[in-house]
Amino acid sequence: MALDRVLSQEEIDSVFRNLGDSPTEEDPGKKAQVYDFRRPDRIAKDQLRSIHLLHETFARSLASSLSAYLRAYVMVNLVSVEQLSFMEFSQCLPSPTCLVSLGMRPFDGSAVLELNPSLVFPILEMLLGGSGLSAVKMEREVTEIEQSILESLLRIILHDLKEAWMAVTAIGFVIEEFETEPQLLQILAPNEAIVAISMEVRIGESSGMVNIGMPSIIIKMLRQKFDQQWSIRKTESTDAEQERILQPIKSAEVQLDVRMRGPSMSVGTLMALKEGDILTFDFPTRREMDMMVNGKLKYRGQVAAAGRKKAFEVAALAHEIG
Repeated sequence: MALDRVLSQEEIDSVFRNLGDSPTEEDPGKKAQVYDFRRPDRIAKDQLRSIHLLHETFARSLASSLSAYLRAYVMVNLVSVEQLSFMEFSQCLPSPTCLVSLGMRPFDGSAVLELNPSLVFPILEMLLGGSGLSAVKMEREVTEIEQSILESLLRIILHDLKEAWMAVTAIGFVIEEFETEPQLLQILAPNEAIVAISMEVRIGESSGMVNIGMPSIIIKMLRQKFDQQWSIRKTESTDAEQERILQPIKSAEVQLDVRMRGPSMSVGTLMALKEGDILTFDFPTRREMDMMVNGKLKYRGQVAAAGRKKAFEVAALAHEIG
């Protein structure tokens, strides 16, 4: 009988090959995502986008402040906002450079502010009366005297940074320590997660990067503050935001014309008119007139009197006119 036949090894292999080709449930292990336990303080993407918008405001404010302070046209562009470990952040910085450790009052933590040498030395030259257009590239440490000169510049940067963060919460950024080598600034653990904000500052032909590193654990603590800030902005946008937008154009002048839309006539008839002729407009006294604003129909209403002057009483808006 056929049921008593013994399968050969080749037939057995063929059966297993066919089973392997049949669709099976996907291995759950393939869906797993790599998680780095050394970075427990990573923040959500929506909060990262909020930080991006916040520092776009900071970049615009800083460009205006530095232009006034240096008496030169300054452009500040936000390049990136990303999460890194403190070690990765340090390794991306040039050496030597200008590093500043910042206290974040009232929070128990420190941030890092870095100014590239390609930006620092042209600014120092401008502050000392030069043009800042020197073609010589300086690759040395900033001296203590130069650090003292830069303190006024840093106060401006930190003031604008504080004002930008006021939309979320009050943070007092305070200078704690100057450093020139990224490896020597040990204010955070190497594997501690930070939010790195990079901005390009351009002054004439000179340009350089400004990098800010903030501990993710502090920003994560402010998650509720971020949510409140955006919800308040949505509710207030109807009145306060409209008022802010309308304020610059409220003083603009417009041309108003009130017209009676009656019958028309040909140019020939108009040219044939002579003294004593009477024109019938066929316009009832109760019929509403059109008010044109800069040549466009905006309102409909009646001619009225305001004291000894003629006036126009609005009866309907343009979107209500059929």
